[in-house]
Amino acid sequence: MDKADSRKLSAPGIPRSRAEAVNDAEQRKLYAKREPVYPKLVSGPFRAFKWAFMAFALGVYYFLPFLRWDRGPDAPDQAVLVDFGASRFYFFWIEIWPQEVYYITGLLIMAALALFLATALFGRVWCGYACPQTVWTDLFIAVERAFEGDRNARIRLDRAPWTAEKIARKSGKHAVWLAIAAATGGAWILYFHDAFDLLANFFTGQAAISAYVFFGLLTFTTYTLAGTMREQVCIYMCPWPRIQAAMTDNEALNVTYRTDRGEPRGPHKKGASWEGRGDCIDCKACVAACPMGIDIRNGAQLECIGCALCIDACDDIMVKVERPKGLIAYDTDDNVARRLRGEKPRYRFLRTRVLVYAVALFATAAVMLGTYAMRTTLDVNVLRDRNPNFVTLSDGSVRNGYTVKVLNMTHETRGLELSVEGPADIAIRVLAAREDAPLTLAAPPDRTTDFRVYLTLPREAAAAAHSFPLTFQVRDLETGETARAAATFQTGAPR
Repeated sequence: MDKADSRKLSAPGIPRSRAEAVNDAEQRKLYAKREPVYPKLVSGPFRAFKWAFMAFALGVYYFLPFLRWDRGPDAPDQAVLVDFGASRFYFFWIEIWPQEVYYITGLLIMAALALFLATALFGRVWCGYACPQTVWTDLFIAVERAFEGDRNARIRLDRAPWTAEKIARKSGKHAVWLAIAAATGGAWILYFHDAFDLLANFFTGQAAISAYVFFGLLTFTTYTLAGTMREQVCIYMCPWPRIQAAMTDNEALNVTYRTDRGEPRGPHKKGASWEGRGDCIDCKACVAACPMGIDIRNGAQLECIGCALCIDACDDIMVKVERPKGLIAYDTDDNVARRLRGEKPRYRFLRTRVLVYAVALFATAAVMLGTYAMRTTLDVNVLRDRNPNFVTLSDGSVRNGYTVKVLNMTHETRGLELSVEGPADIAIRVLAAREDAPLTLAAPPDRTTDFRVYLTLPREAAAAAHSFPLTFQVRDLETGETARAAATFQTGAPR
């Protein structure tokens, strides 16, 4: 219909049919109505691997906060802990302080590069197996299947009128969903508090208010995203389906319908010849198994998460019709095209983009490891008094005051020797220092400690310049580890 005809139909006084009115109303809708997806349970190696990985991933997530790691008498013994109160992130033997946030940045960069590399090699393997949305949705579907049956039974139940049995099945399913969601939210907050202490306080109302807030948020989001939104999260909310197109190419292994072998498709009767036709019998078993509700035979699609369940479903059908497995398999678009041209398939894993991602990943990892290997557990920062800038004493000498901040990142008290590099005749005085060791600082464990230090310069030396550069140094008397910080000495002498 051209624009003129469209204007005629919409002109006042021109009657329209009911079908045309409904069609116009549908076109004016901002959002399409969701079509429920009822994935069918399949069996096979990919489904078995997904069960195994789900059990592993959920086991790590739910039980990791309870794992202990001895760090000494004054440090938390939870293996993985984000301690906002102490401004620390603990991961087994690694302890990251606020000023070391670059380690977190490095880990995020490595995770992104690893995802790029995996996508360049195997397509959306992350989405199909390891993404939290995939893992929890798979678990929720398993619960749904336990209460309502497999695909056909669930479809019949949803179409049936409400009865006591339907209410019981739906209620049981949602109750288990809520329990799983609550366990998910509960496990999340355990990473930010001592797990055993929080469990003891949570149910008595004595936990921090933030624990209840985030417990509620994670419970709600898990129940909503995995229970009701499911594939919509991957299609509309997640940016990765759009980004991954730039990370892959036609030589990446993806879940692929081999059109060179499957077409032309069509029903097949037992005993009939396979000459002049493809192996696909158009049974739609792949569609029934897909948790995204798509037809893999339509080629690469944004909705496909690469879960490979369609491979298991199709292989089962191929066995029944006595045809080779692998009509749907991990393959490349390039190989499909090569077989259509009568050429042999080839698999090139060492491609330019793969090498770029691999080199970038290993370079980032090397920098991270090198930085961590050279990581110091001692730091010093010096703040010079600004009001007043200096004090002239009765004998004409000039004194500056400093706050020396010493960071001891170990879990033991350290004895440190303070020294200052500057004018040769500068005098050093540390407040509250011992008489027998006036330049020895006792740095308490696992904290930053302030020390008041006064430097004094005789009148003749102070008159030589308006300011002098200084270098403060603290040295561990036992290990020899040192830390240095630059400062200045102000005299007030004319420039």
